[in-house]
Amino acid sequence: MLPGGDAEFVFELRVCGWAERHWPPESDATDDATSVATDDTTSDATDDTTHFVARQLGTKRRRWDTVVVETDPAALKRRARFGRDRLDSDLLHVVRNAPVEWAWYRDALPHPGYPWQYVREAVHRADDRGVLDTRRNGNRIEIRQKWPYPDWVDRIVAIENKPDLDARAARTLQPQLERDIALSLADEVWVATRETDRRVEPAMLEDIPVEAGILTVDGSADSATVGWHPRSLSVGEAGTRITDRPSNSEYDQSAARFEYVDPDEKATKRLEIAERAYERGWRSYADTMRPDCRQFELRAENGQLLPWCAAKHRCQTAAECSGTCSSYEPEPPAWRQRGWPIEGGPGKRLQQLLAERRDRKRPGE
Repeated sequence: MLPGGDAEFVFELRVCGWAERHWPPESDATDDATSVATDDTTSDATDDTTHFVARQLGTKRRRWDTVVVETDPAALKRRARFGRDRLDSDLLHVVRNAPVEWAWYRDALPHPGYPWQYVREAVHRADDRGVLDTRRNGNRIEIRQKWPYPDWVDRIVAIENKPDLDARAARTLQPQLERDIALSLADEVWVATRETDRRVEPAMLEDIPVEAGILTVDGSADSATVGWHPRSLSVGEAGTRITDRPSNSEYDQSAARFEYVDPDEKATKRLEIAERAYERGWRSYADTMRPDCRQFELRAENGQLLPWCAAKHRCQTAAECSGTCSSYEPEPPAWRQRGWPIEGGPGKRLQQLLAERRDRKRPGE
């Protein structure tokens, strides 16, 4: 195991790499038929399901550490027609409701709940991306679907990563999990924690909601064991969004506040999360770190590349790896000139390497 493994950030990357290779937990780790080689992609599997992994995704109220999207390979290839970039909520509104025959976009699309001028902008963006046919009929813009947008998302699994799940961490995590379970935006909710040598894993003794699964991962994330199986949540039914809850102190006798979330709203939000996961994957950590630093390296562990700081001699976190780091040393300008060695300096090449690993099996390309 590489040094620096105690950091939750590095543990999160290891869990993402494990899920990419071995998901679902019950499957054989050597069976390549239902695993993927890269985070934004699918293998050439002929099985009924495949999956891809992303990290740090969710809604404005909740962000999950790791997200696993399970899908049908054929449907995923149909999704690939719309490009490798995500379709945001405005674009989804257009491409999902575009008519088969030419029609004025205001007649063809349901009212979005916001001004039509933003829909018109989305129509132009969809046309620029080549995922929608448009034409002018006088002063009107008519649209027609280029391809039907597929129903390509089967299940979304949310994983919270807590390498050291002590009592304090469990108390902090409990209300977050309860909100996830009440809203039921994900099909399953898991907690991943580091495996110990104890007869009973500490996570099993903490006050974790019974609906959440517990996954114990070994130090190098080469294997994982299911300590507790999660319950499947009712994603097709109305969810409950907990907006406020009492602090459980003797001075707080207030009632919990909540609101119901319509199933259609949940379905739309799930699709938006899946689209963002499809675009981003989990290797995008280099976009928020400083690979242009002379101390930044990538080191291999169990087939995946983890960020390494040569100055600290360990895996660094995303928060540490910034321009304010005392060890930050920018690459010499000569390294980034004249396309050396390949379209820029070593940092640029590391970013390209991570992007290639993410994209090389993307379906339809």
